[in-house]
Amino acid sequence: MPDQELGYVRYFAELPDPRSDRTKKHSLHDILGVTLCAVVCGADNFEEIERFGQARAEVLRQFLPLPNGIPSHDTFNRVLSALDRKAFAACFGRWMADLCEAKGVKPIAIDGKACRSAEGDTFSGCLHLVSAWATESGLILGQEAVADGSHEITAIPELLKALDLRKSIVTIDAAGCQTAIVDQIRTQGGDYLVAVKGNQPELLAAVEAAVARACEAEFAGCSTSESAESGHGRTDERYVTVIPKPKGIPAGWTDVRGVVVVHRERLVRGKSPTHTTHYYITSSRAGAGTMAERVRGHWGVENGLHWCLDVSFGEDANRTRDKNAGANLGMVRRVAASLLKQDPKRGSIKAKRLTAAWDPGYLRQVLNGFKGN
Repeated sequence: MPDQELGYVRYFAELPDPRSDRTKKHSLHDILGVTLCAVVCGADNFEEIERFGQARAEVLRQFLPLPNGIPSHDTFNRVLSALDRKAFAACFGRWMADLCEAKGVKPIAIDGKACRSAEGDTFSGCLHLVSAWATESGLILGQEAVADGSHEITAIPELLKALDLRKSIVTIDAAGCQTAIVDQIRTQGGDYLVAVKGNQPELLAAVEAAVARACEAEFAGCSTSESAESGHGRTDERYVTVIPKPKGIPAGWTDVRGVVVVHRERLVRGKSPTHTTHYYITSSRAGAGTMAERVRGHWGVENGLHWCLDVSFGEDANRTRDKNAGANLGMVRRVAASLLKQDPKRGSIKAKRLTAAWDPGYLRQVLNGFKGN
C-alpha cells in the first residue's frame, strides 16, 4: 500500500469513469496516477508509459495501490480515449489553480498549439489545443481542443468558461480579438489585453486613428515605458505606450480603457535594423510598465510552454490517433511541464524528468508541486 496519499488525488475524486464495471481491472486512480508519473519521468506515449510502469512498479507503489499491477498500453490508450476531455482538463485545472492561488498569480495567456503529427480536421490540419497558461508561475490552468471543422475562435470561449478570471488579466493574440470574447472576460470578472490586427479592420482603423491623435498631441497624458536587451550579437529595444480612454472605438467592444502600442527595434550584427509595431486594446487601467510585462509574458508562452512541449516532451512528433486520447495526453504533458517548472533549481526540463525517474523523493516533490513533502 502507498505510504502516503498524494495531495492531487482529491481533485479527481468526482471524475466520471467511462468504463463499465466488468472492465475495471485497474482503478481509474491507478491508471491516471501511473500516466502522470510516467510522463513526468520521461514517457511520451502509451507504450512508454507501460514500460516505465513495469520498470518502476515498486517505486509507484509508494504513491499508488496498484493491486492488479501495471495496466497495458492498450488499457492506458482505451481509458484516455474514453475519458471526457473537458472534465479531465477541469480536474487538472482546479489543481493548478490552487497552486496559482498560493502564488498570487494573475496574468493568464490564452494561446493555441498545433500537434503536427496528430492528424485532425481542424483549421491547422491536425490536433490543435488551446491552453490557458499562468505566465508568471508557468502553470497550466486549462485546455480546450479545437473541434473538427473549426477554429481557435470557437475553442477560446469554452476554455474561458472553465476559468476563474476574477482579478486576472487575460492576454490573447489577434485570433481571439472578438467582441464576444472580450465581453465574456469582463462578465467573468477579468481584464483583457488583446492584440489588434487586420482581422478586425474597423477596430484596427480606430486604434490607428487614436494613435495618430496621441502622436499629434505629443502623447500628452499617455504612459510610456522603454527597455533594451543585448546578447548573442543582437540588441532589442522596446517602447510601450498606453493611450488612456481612446475615442472612436466601434460599438460592441466592452470597456476599452486603453490602447497599447508596442514598438520594437531589433539590430542584429551585420544586418539592417528591423522595426515592428503591435497594437492592443485593454480594459485595464495599468500603466505602460505593467503592460510591457504582460505583453512579454504572452510572447513567452512560445518558449515557456510550446517550445518545452516539442523539445522536452516530443509533442509535435506524437502520433496518437484518437483525438480524445491525444487531447487528454496533451493535458497530462502540460501539467507535467507545469509541475517540473515549479522546481526552483536551475536545469533543463529534460534533466528534471530524468531526475524524477531516478529519484523517488524528487518525484514526490514534483507531484506535490514542491509544497512540503
